[in-house]
Amino acid sequence: MTIKKREITSNQIIQAAYELFAEYGVERTSLGMISKKVGITKSSIYYHFDSKEELISRTFDHIFKDHYFATYFNIASVNRDTFVETLYEGGLKMLPSGDEEHRSTLRVLSEFMMLAERDEQFRTPLLKVQQDFVSGFFNLLAKGSELGLISPSNIESKSKILALLIDNLSRCKMMKFEMEYPEIWKEAVYSMLIQKD
Repeated sequence: MTIKKREITSNQIIQAAYELFAEYGVERTSLGMISKKVGITKSSIYYHFDSKEELISRTFDHIFKDHYFATYFNIASVNRDTFVETLYEGGLKMLPSGDEEHRSTLRVLSEFMMLAERDEQFRTPLLKVQQDFVSGFFNLLAKGSELGLISPSNIESKSKILALLIDNLSRCKMMKFEMEYPEIWKEAVYSMLIQKD
């Protein structure tokens, strides 16, 4: 009887790398640690990836595959009655939930942000993700302006404020800093609206 060798996929290696990156950090996680977690030899990783850098890059792509503005905000369905709710609820969905998966993702994201400070390989895709959110907020606020709910002046600055705020709120929540996150986001949302006397 022939014993069939267990087939390991690239996605299983990426998942193991992700879990170890969340626990130990990107730089302290070795290929040996990853291979041990998956149950293969270290040299077997090279069948799937040319280097640790490629594995890190593919893990980054895996984490951010669904992290786009459109995942949280549906601009196409926004109307005068749903604009405020869409902006408010979408922002709340972006904040870390209590589940460990979301916290792990944010820990790994923080690792990638530190790498991006000194490595263009990570800076470029992170800037692309950030620009997607700035552009998304810009388009949503422009829609709000068309609906007569947002002043057309300074929409670009307002969109950057919202992107920066939700990013910082996510970091603070990840660090378990106690704040009234929904209230802070609600205040930001309402500060964007045209104030009626």
